[in-house]
Amino acid sequence: MSYPIDIAVKPEVTPFFDPETNTISYVVKDPSSSSCAVIDSVMDIDYAAGRISYKSADLIIAYVRRNGLQVDWLIETHAHADHLSAAPYIQQQLGGKLGIGEHIVTVQETFGEVFNEGTEFKRDGSQFDRLFKDGDTYSIGNITAFVMHTPGHTPACTTHVIGDAAFTGDTLFMPDAGTARADFPGGDARTFYRSVRKLLETLPPETRLFLCHDYGPDGREIRWETTVREERMHNIHVRDGVSENSFVKMREARDKTLSMPRLILPSLQVNTRAGHLPEPDKSGKTFLKVPINTL
Repeated sequence: MSYPIDIAVKPEVTPFFDPETNTISYVVKDPSSSSCAVIDSVMDIDYAAGRISYKSADLIIAYVRRNGLQVDWLIETHAHADHLSAAPYIQQQLGGKLGIGEHIVTVQETFGEVFNEGTEFKRDGSQFDRLFKDGDTYSIGNITAFVMHTPGHTPACTTHVIGDAAFTGDTLFMPDAGTARADFPGGDARTFYRSVRKLLETLPPETRLFLCHDYGPDGREIRWETTVREERMHNIHVRDGVSENSFVKMREARDKTLSMPRLILPSLQVNTRAGHLPEPDKSGKTFLKVPINTL
């Protein structure tokens, strides 16, 4: 696959860190116009109280309006298991098209079964405006962005390359944190390794990488930007010289020690619906399910 790399284009990237989920959302602006994209937004949830709110999304909306920006796209790098997407809420306020990788249909099929969803839950990705294939392009103002399919964490993971900036979702963490887990249904450590190496060996060393999560290992300050060069030199899991077999051994052993993310159950029910809550029942109330002894 040949990708249309153009690192001469340098989009303006504004991060929004959500401390409740350690998620970083982004507004990515075309420097030659008012067009932008919103990547991996967050809808707030008080899980214990069963209440949702939009404080995090409202910060993004206020920023876009304050700077007179036009939202062309709302991008989900994958169906997140650790936070709920606010994309429909932002779309209602600001417009734009909502896109995700085409393999969301695999995730919908898997978790449609996990949550015993009925036939009203569509498993064809139609909740989204566009399903991206590997190598697909789209426009943010005058910038041509492109998509790399980077599965392993989930089947639907994608990296979005916008000029000299790449948004990797959970494919990579900061060099001192390594990589995300690969043990969710549909995940695979060997596939994950190959995706990361494709990413690191395809993009130029100076490419800026923007990550979806950071947890400040060993108490360091939260960070979300690195480069291909830094990852290839220093990533503790997948730097140059780490073999596929050694990565798989490490990743599978480490994943066995990890607990499920706190918000995985509400997140996947919402995010496979493109950020929408399940339809209300006959009483008008909306419910999220808790499958027992399933994950």
